[in-house]
Amino acid sequence: MSDEKAGQPGAGTARKHTALPKAQILIEALPWLTRHNGKVVVVKFGGNAMIDEDLKAAFAQDVVFLRQAGLKPVVVHGGGPQINAQLDKQGLVSEFKAGLRVTTPEAMDVVRMVLAGQVQRELVGLLNQHGPLAVGMTGEDAHTITAARHTPEIDGELVDIGRVGEITAIDTGAIEALLADGRIPVISSIARSADDHHVYNVNADTAAAALAAALGAETLMVLTDVEGLYADWPSSDEVISRLTVSELEKLLPELSSGMVPKMEGCLHAVRGGVSTARVIDGRVPHSILLEIFTDEGIGTMVVPDAQPEAQGGEPA
Repeated sequence: MSDEKAGQPGAGTARKHTALPKAQILIEALPWLTRHNGKVVVVKFGGNAMIDEDLKAAFAQDVVFLRQAGLKPVVVHGGGPQINAQLDKQGLVSEFKAGLRVTTPEAMDVVRMVLAGQVQRELVGLLNQHGPLAVGMTGEDAHTITAARHTPEIDGELVDIGRVGEITAIDTGAIEALLADGRIPVISSIARSADDHHVYNVNADTAAAALAAALGAETLMVLTDVEGLYADWPSSDEVISRLTVSELEKLLPELSSGMVPKMEGCLHAVRGGVSTARVIDGRVPHSILLEIFTDEGIGTMVVPDAQPEAQGGEPA
C-alpha cells in the first residue's frame, strides 16, 4: 500500500507548519543578532515599567533575552515613585528645584535605602528567576561612580539642593568583571564624593549615559512614559524616529523639563562614542526587543552626525 493510500503525505507534499511565522520572526532578528553580538547595551529602567507588574516581568525577560542572545546588558535604575512613597510614609516633604529633587541628609538616607534595598532587590530577583545572572551594586561600589555636589543656577543664583550629585568620574572595572563572568550588573544611581565622602543622589538618566560612554557601549536605551521625542508637541504627536546629535542639540532648549535629562544623556552618550542612543516607550511590553531586533523599531534614535542614513531601526 502506498503512503498516499495509507493516509500519509507523499514525499513531494509540503506540510503547512503553523509555527512557521515564529521562524520568520527569528530570521528577521538575525542581522541585529550578528551586529550586536558581544556588544554592551546599557538600559536605563524607569517610568511606568517600574510600577506595572506585567511590564516589570516583560522588562526582565527582555534583558535576559539580550544576555542569552550574546549581548552584554547593563541595567541602571532610579526610583522616583518609590522614593516619593517612602518619604511620604516618613513625613518628609518631596521638593523639587530646577527639575531635581532637593535631597536633605534625611532624604538621602531614604533614597539610598529605597534604591539599593528595594528597587534594586526586586529587579535583581526578577532577572534571577531566569538563572543566576543578575548582580546588584550601587555607584558607591568599587568607586564605580564618583560625584561632587551639584549646585544648579536658578534665575541667575546658585541654589543649594542638598545631596544631589554631579558625576565627576566613572570606574568601570567592577562592571567589566561582572560582564566577563556572564552576569548582568544592576546599578543604583547613587555615588560617593571624593571631596567630602558624602553619598549623593545622581540622576539615573545621566548615570546611564555616563556609564554607556565609559563602557564603550554599542547602545544606550532609556525607557520613558512617552512614545519618543515629539516633533512638535503639543500641536502634533508625530514622533521623531531618528536624529543626529547636532539636530538634537538645536532642539534641547525647546524640550519639556522631563525630557531634558533623557535627551541630554543621549547626546552625551553618542558624543562619548556610543553608536546609538534610543528613547523608547516603556509602557509597551517588550519594547526593548522591538527596538533592537525588528525592522520597525520604536521610539527615537540618536546617531552621530557622520553616520550614513538608514531607515527606521534598520542596522547600518
